[in-house]
Amino acid sequence: MIRKIIHIDMDCFFAAVEMRSDPSLRDVPMAVGGTVEERGVLSTCNYPARKFGLHSAMSTFKAFKLCPELKLVHPHFEIYKAESDEIFKIFHRYTNRIEGLSLDEAFLDVTGSDTQNGSASLIAQEIRETIFKERDGITASAGIAPNKFLAKVASDWNKPNGQFTITPNEVEAFTRELPLNKIPGVGKASSQKLASLGLHLCKDVLPLPKEALFRHFGSFGETLYELVRGIDNRPVVTNRVRKSISTENTFPKDIQGVEDCEQELRTIYFEFLRRAHRYVEKQNQKNFPAFHCFVKIKYANFKSTTIERCFKDVSWKRFSELFRERYDSSQKVRLLGAGIRLDEPETGESQVDLFG
Repeated sequence: MIRKIIHIDMDCFFAAVEMRSDPSLRDVPMAVGGTVEERGVLSTCNYPARKFGLHSAMSTFKAFKLCPELKLVHPHFEIYKAESDEIFKIFHRYTNRIEGLSLDEAFLDVTGSDTQNGSASLIAQEIRETIFKERDGITASAGIAPNKFLAKVASDWNKPNGQFTITPNEVEAFTRELPLNKIPGVGKASSQKLASLGLHLCKDVLPLPKEALFRHFGSFGETLYELVRGIDNRPVVTNRVRKSISTENTFPKDIQGVEDCEQELRTIYFEFLRRAHRYVEKQNQKNFPAFHCFVKIKYANFKSTTIERCFKDVSWKRFSELFRERYDSSQKVRLLGAGIRLDEPETGESQVDLFG
């Protein structure tokens, strides 16, 4: 059976919630994020702000350089979470096969649905209209396709407050002309490497054998081989497994030196432990699957590095070892982070006790 997948992406969700609370923000450049003094970044911004080149993850300092009249709103995550819960309740009226990606984004599998005579496009339209009506003007965009990859691409096609459908008969033609940087996993570095090989569109990759792609891009090359053909057999996963637990902090002023950095990292480490303990209690399990400890360092020049290694425990000593191995003492540090990645254990692999 050909699948019918909808990708719903709320339009500048955090900003939309704030504009609903304060309509005076609707037609002026506004963003949600941390202040310049906090050395914050933008979580999102509205469309008037995007005309100035602003985008999520941009430093607030740079945002004000580009748009001095920007209205900055401190984030209210509890309100966004509550709003997201109400929107997901709307999703559940149409299907129980829902894969939440974040507070404002989800895949819905409506294969076999009788709603709207089984039309995924009409279901998506009805969902968007229901959100707009019941959530007081909050808008969403949608992509409809036979798989997750193309549905996600399609949801960005007619933003904001629109939708785009790729039918099974259109998959080949649509994918051929798709720029490679639209493929999930193709970032800046991969795009540059692909361009250096003369590869810009999906159709440029089609003549290459899987072995050649593997040679250039490792295991991602095999994924790329399928995606450029519009193939994505990943199911909509209703219970996504958490892949990591971590904490990080951006400092008001750059810090430098092993002692100062480790003092800050130790504080971050204990906050990570608190979150990990809460996760364990929620999962009602004391023993974790295999995990990797990691430390993240972002320097004042915005270059980042992450080091990780598998240990039998998550003591402070382990994180200190990782930090000292990777830290460049000649550089000032803007951000530090610490955490663990959770992996599925191999068959017969023993589990480790997070708290000893």
